Amino acid sequence: MSEIRNVAIIAHVDHGKTTLVDKIIYACQEFREGTESDELILDNNDLERERGITILSKNVSVTYNGVKINIIDTPGHSDFGGEVERVLKMADGVLLLVDAFEGPMPQTRFVLGKALDLGLKPIVVVNKVDKENCRPDEVHEQVFDLMFNLDATEDQLDFQTIYGSSKNGWMSTDWKEPTDNVLPLLDEIIKTIPAAPVKEGVPKLQIVSLDYSSFVGRIAIGRLYQGTLKEGMQIGLCKKDGSVKKMRIKELHTFEGLARKRVEEVHSGDLCAIIGLEGFEIGDTVTDPENPEPLPRISIDEPTMSMLFTINNSPFFGKEGKFVTSRHLRDRLMKETEKNLALRVESTDSEDKFLVYGRGILHLSVLIETMRREGYELQVGQPQVLFKEIDGVRCEPIEHMVIDVPDDVSGKAIELVTQRKGELLVMEPKGDVQHLEFEIPARGIIGLRNNMMTATAGEAVMNHRYKEYAPYKGHIPERNKGSLISMEEGPSTAFAINRLQDRGVFFVDPGDVIYKGQVIGQHSRDNDLDVNINKGKQLTNMRKSGTDDAMRIAPKINFSLEEAMEFIQKDEYLEVTPKSIRMRKIYLDENERKRMSK
Repeated sequence: MSEIRNVAIIAHVDHGKTTLVDKIIYACQEFREGTESDELILDNNDLERERGITILSKNVSVTYNGVKINIIDTPGHSDFGGEVERVLKMADGVLLLVDAFEGPMPQTRFVLGKALDLGLKPIVVVNKVDKENCRPDEVHEQVFDLMFNLDATEDQLDFQTIYGSSKNGWMSTDWKEPTDNVLPLLDEIIKTIPAAPVKEGVPKLQIVSLDYSSFVGRIAIGRLYQGTLKEGMQIGLCKKDGSVKKMRIKELHTFEGLARKRVEEVHSGDLCAIIGLEGFEIGDTVTDPENPEPLPRISIDEPTMSMLFTINNSPFFGKEGKFVTSRHLRDRLMKETEKNLALRVESTDSEDKFLVYGRGILHLSVLIETMRREGYELQVGQPQVLFKEIDGVRCEPIEHMVIDVPDDVSGKAIELVTQRKGELLVMEPKGDVQHLEFEIPARGIIGLRNNMMTATAGEAVMNHRYKEYAPYKGHIPERNKGSLISMEEGPSTAFAINRLQDRGVFFVDPGDVIYKGQVIGQHSRDNDLDVNINKGKQLTNMRKSGTDDAMRIAPKINFSLEEAMEFIQKDEYLEVTPKSIRMRKIYLDENERKRMSK
C-alpha cells in the first residue's frame, strides 16, 4: 500500500489555484495520451468558469513517485465558508497560494486562519512571478507576518516557499531560476507534508462532505482516520443525538485523477466516498456498530442573511421559464439543501413563499443564478441581515472589508463606508493605490458596491469576509433615490423616454416590453414616481414650424444579478427568469401601494 499525502489548497479568488491543479494533473500524466483534456478542470461548473471562482470544493488524486497525493480544493470566497472548515479536516497539510503582486488577501486570511488552528503544516507557493511589477520577496515577508498574526506555531512559521508560474507550468525554489515543470512543488509536498498515519483498530470515518446522484442518492465523503472499511460491511452511523444506526456499505469509491474508482476496501488515511448510507448528516461518524467510537462533531458556519423566495406572479409569468409553480420551487430548494450545507430553507405561512438563509449575497446569488439557468422562474425580496440576542444585547454580523482604490479617490471611498457605520482600521499606500481596511456591519455592504464603483469610476477592488457578531451599530441610511415605476403595459417608446430623461435614469431601452408596476428606472429625488413611457408622439397631418430635436437617449443601466439584489427596496421584488431580470413593486397597482403604505 502506497503512502498518502492529503493536501488542501488555499488561495484568494483568481490567484491561480485551479490552473496550478491542472498543471499538477498533467505533470503526473493522469491524462493518458489521446484522452480529452481541458483547462480549468476543477471549475467544471459554468458559473465557476464565468466568475473565475471556486464554489464547491472538489477532490483530485494523483500518484507521483509511488506516493498518492490527494489534493483537496477549497473555495476562496468566505460566503462558502461552510465548505472550507469541513474539507480542511481531511487534510494533513496545506498549500497556501499567493499572487506575487497582490500578496495575501482577506479571503486567504479567512481560510488560512482555520487551517493553522487545525495544526496543519503549510507550504507557501508564490505564484505569477512572471508578472510585471511582481514582488516575490516582499510577498514572502507579508505571508510570514500574516501567519505570525494568526498565532501560527514555530513549526508552522518555519515554512518552505516555492516560487513559480502556474500559467507557464513551472515551479522552483528560487524565482530567479525558472524550471520547465512543476515537479519541485510535488517533491516539496512529499518531503514536508506528513504522511497520513496508518492506524489499526475500530473504523472511524467522519462525513465532512456529500455528493448527490440521481441514480444512487446521497453519497457520503470523508477521510478514514482509523481501521479499514470494506464493501458490504455492516457499520454503525453515530448521529448528533448520540444514537447509533446500523447500516451496510453498498459501494466504496476512492479518488483517482478527477474520477472515482470503485474499490473493495479502503485503509486509514485515504479519502473515500460511501454509497448506501441513509439519513446521514455532516459530522456523523461511520464506525463499528458494536463498539462505536464517534469522532468530535464539526460545526457548520451559521447563515448571516435571509431572502424571501416566492413564485413569479408578475403579468409576464410563465413566458420564459419551464418551472414556475410553488411545487417546483419547493422541490428545487429542498434538493439544494441536500448538498449546500450552509443553506437553510424555512416554509412561511404562505404555500408559495420560502425563507432562504445563506452566508451572504454571493452565496444566495449563485443559487438564484443556477436556478434560472435550469429554467426556473422566481421572485426574491430584499436581502435581510440576521440579528441575534447575545447576553441580552441585540447583535448583528460584522464584516472585515478591504478596499484597494486609486489615491485620488480614496477620500470618496472612506466617506461612503463611514456613512454606513464602517470603521477605518488600516490605511497604507501600495504603489499608486491606497489599501484600506474596515470593519463594517453586513447591512452596510448591501448596495455599497454599486455606489463605490460609481464614486471611483469602477477602479475600486472590494473584498469582505464575515468576522463576528457584535452589538448593533445603529441606523444606516438606505438608498436615497426613489424608483421610476411604469403606469402602463406595453412596449416603451423613444419619444416618452426622451421626454422623461430629466426625471432620472432608466433601466429599459426603447422597444422593451414592460408591465404596470415594473421598476423601470431610478428617480432623481427620494420619492417614487409613476411614469408613462409607452406614450407615442401624436401624429397629425399639420406641419409644425421648426423641426424636431434629434433624440439623445442615454443608454440604459444594466444590472448584474447581485447588483439588482442589492438595489431593490423593502417594497420591491426581483423577478428572475431564464432570460430576464426585472425589478417590480410588490403591489403593482398604484392605489394598492398607497393603501398599504398608510
